[in-house]
Amino acid sequence: MSTTELIAPLHADMTAWRRDIHAHPELGFEEARTADLVARQLEAWGLEVHRGVGRTGVVGTLRAGSGSRSVGLRADMDALPIDEANTFAHRSQHAGVMHACGHDGHTAMLLGAARYLSQTRRFSGVVHFIFQPAEEGLGGAKAMVDDGLFERFPCEAIFGMHNRPSLEVGRFAVRSGPMMAGGAFFDIRITGKGAHGARPETGVDAALAAAQVAVSLQSIVSRNVPPVETAVLSVTRIHSGDAYNVIPQTAALGGTVRAFSREVMKLVEASMRRVASGTAAAFGATAEVDFRELFIPTVNDPAEAEFAARICTELVGAANVMRQPPLIMASEDFSFMLERVPGCYINIGNGSANGEGGCEVHNPAYDFNDAALPLGAAFFARLVEARLTA
Repeated sequence: MSTTELIAPLHADMTAWRRDIHAHPELGFEEARTADLVARQLEAWGLEVHRGVGRTGVVGTLRAGSGSRSVGLRADMDALPIDEANTFAHRSQHAGVMHACGHDGHTAMLLGAARYLSQTRRFSGVVHFIFQPAEEGLGGAKAMVDDGLFERFPCEAIFGMHNRPSLEVGRFAVRSGPMMAGGAFFDIRITGKGAHGARPETGVDAALAAAQVAVSLQSIVSRNVPPVETAVLSVTRIHSGDAYNVIPQTAALGGTVRAFSREVMKLVEASMRRVASGTAAAFGATAEVDFRELFIPTVNDPAEAEFAARICTELVGAANVMRQPPLIMASEDFSFMLERVPGCYINIGNGSANGEGGCEVHNPAYDFNDAALPLGAAFFARLVEARLTA
């Protein structure tokens, strides 16, 4: 029987795990219940389990045969600070927190692969099942790496996967080289001089300076970044003042930057500091920029991407594997693992745009499509069987 056929009987269990995790979401570095659920399952299947890797991460190790080669498989566990709009039975039981990105599904798929591989052991070598905390902008991957992930659990290659709404269930997307953008958050504090709203000449209007800084920042991508490169700079929040008749002394702007190379990210940062300072000075104010690079670009190793694509093709056929899909401006902190170990990050279909599973991620109406669970688990499992041949 094929790997997919052998995993199919685990579908009900994976669905139960996934819905249980969905109903009990936890934010980054707070995944105590989820990590315990994962660790207890892995221990029950005979894996060597390590808790507290990168604070709340879990790593399960499975050995079979006499082979010494090793591979890492990664899933993320954290939820988002969103109030869920769904009304189904497994909706979030925690107000203001929900699995709006499918990490519950990613965790369930990797658990399914671990259970299958522990039962069949049709490989020779070592598999490290890496359950990562805090992917959503809090640095969970880097925390695990800094905690000695690859020194303690050596991997010759590492693989991860994310669901993609608008891609039908039964399809994969695999890209070689740069795949997802690096990401940064920024805050800019403008300081002027407060005054009465009826006497603007006696003050320095921080709100006006902030508005001009927000507009001026838009010139960076169009006039400083080379046209052959891709970058996004978005001001997503502006705050200044609390009263109608007071010219505010301070103003704050915040937002995000995305780019596919660290060089472009550094260029944007330097340009932002220059533009913010110069624009504020033109109005008699000052600007302080706090620029935080949270994610580096996600770059797939060409050889490992080809290997992953071959596994996908074996599972669903070449017609259902999208090669070299468009670049993704969103960011993914699996990039910090790929920076240390060659590997590949792929997308698995979550459902067509107008059907089940088609709601975009980070939306209060999102839900992972349970129909994708067996296929995701089969990808991880078949990858191990093909990579660590007995």
